[in-house]
Amino acid sequence: MQLLIDSHAHLDLEAFDTDRAAVIARADAAGVRQLVVPATDAESWPRIHALCSGRPDIHPAYGLHPLFMDRHRPEHLDHLGDWLDDHPAVAVGEIGLDYHLAGSDHDRQQRFFESQLQLARDLHLPVIVHARQALEEVSLTLRRCVGVRGVVHSFSGSEQQAAKLWDIGFHLGIGGPVTYERAQRLRRIVAGMPIQFLLLESDAPDQPDAAHRGQRNEPARIVEVLRCVAALRGESEQHVAQATTANARRLFGLDRHP
Repeated sequence: MQLLIDSHAHLDLEAFDTDRAAVIARADAAGVRQLVVPATDAESWPRIHALCSGRPDIHPAYGLHPLFMDRHRPEHLDHLGDWLDDHPAVAVGEIGLDYHLAGSDHDRQQRFFESQLQLARDLHLPVIVHARQALEEVSLTLRRCVGVRGVVHSFSGSEQQAAKLWDIGFHLGIGGPVTYERAQRLRRIVAGMPIQFLLLESDAPDQPDAAHRGQRNEPARIVEVLRCVAALRGESEQHVAQATTANARRLFGLDRHP
């Protein structure tokens, strides 16, 4: 059995309240032995801390997600720094830019994004970045913030945009969307990308693989993502599993976490 790391799963959300322990057990049985759980807002930080406490296989990341700007306050940026001082994490996230919704305040999103990038750099932590219909703006911001490292999760951009991220050492988080045959551009990128920048993720409860279309997603199903990625690359599942697990361990410093 290949040992896998789900680099992005929102296990703290209400969608898992009735069977969270069973979801974790299914992940473990499938070989998904470690999970990274990113935050969305300040209210989620204590919830994620409680979920991860005493669980060396589940790792927290804390941040302010761009999709929920109505929940964020300027003082939350200061609180985030204080929280991270007292609550060790493997990353700052989920942060980034989301221009999908009409009327979103792009300037405010940018201020929150840049502040959190600076915090991550100061704390020597990687970042977990959300980029929806704003990948070019995200890439430009990351290039300006020299020294920041991390992953752009649920990557959905072009070959050129992917290459710009690799050039600055950023990883791509790949999940359920790659299993859909219509995702031809993403599948081409995954087939040819340098494997040292590839991470597997579920984004649970969202973005299920093609075989579970319309269902709640969960970490165990990154095994389906692994199979698809290995087939696209013409490599063994074991090779892809070993490489992506090593990538996640290195990026998030998991070898420092028992």
